[in-house]
Amino acid sequence: MASRRASTKGFKRTSSLLGARIRSASESRGFAQSRLLTHWEEIAGASIAQIARPVEVSYSRGGMGATLTLLTTGAQALMLEMQKEQIRAKVNAVYGYNAIARVRITQTAATGFAEGQVAFTARKKDAPVAIDPKLTQKAAEAVAPVGDDGLRAALERLGTNILSRKSTL
Repeated sequence: MASRRASTKGFKRTSSLLGARIRSASESRGFAQSRLLTHWEEIAGASIAQIARPVEVSYSRGGMGATLTLLTTGAQALMLEMQKEQIRAKVNAVYGYNAIARVRITQTAATGFAEGQVAFTARKKDAPVAIDPKLTQKAAEAVAPVGDDGLRAALERLGTNILSRKSTL
C-alpha cells in the first residue's frame, strides 16, 4: 500500500495553532465553551447580540450551576432582564446540559470602563413620516377648548400621532 502524501506541505491551519491559546484564555474567564464567545450572535440571536455580550461565567463553591455575566448599556438592561430565562435556555443548549443556573446583567456606559468597553451601536432612525394635514386639523379641533397653551399643544401632538397611526394600520 502506498503511503499517503501530505497535501499541506508542512503548513498547519491557524485554528490548530491558536486553539490551545484561545481555550486557555477563555477558560481563565470561566468559558469552558469558547463557542459561547465566538458564536454569541448565533447563540443569543441578533437582537440580543447587538445590545449585550458575555463577559464571564463564574462557578459557585457549592457547584449548583454557574452564573453567566452579560455586559450591556444601562438603557438596554431592562430589556435583557425580561429575557434572562430565554438567554439561559439558549446558552444551556450550547453546553448540552443546565450548566448556567443564573444570568447576571452588568451595565456600563456606551464607552465603558477599561475592562468592558462596549461598542454597541444605536439603531438607525427611520425617515420622518409625512403627516396628513387633515389629521393635524382634526386633532387641533378636538383640543381647541383646552385653556392652557402648553397642554393644548401637547394634546394636539398626541392626537395627531394617534390619528396618523390608526390610518396606517
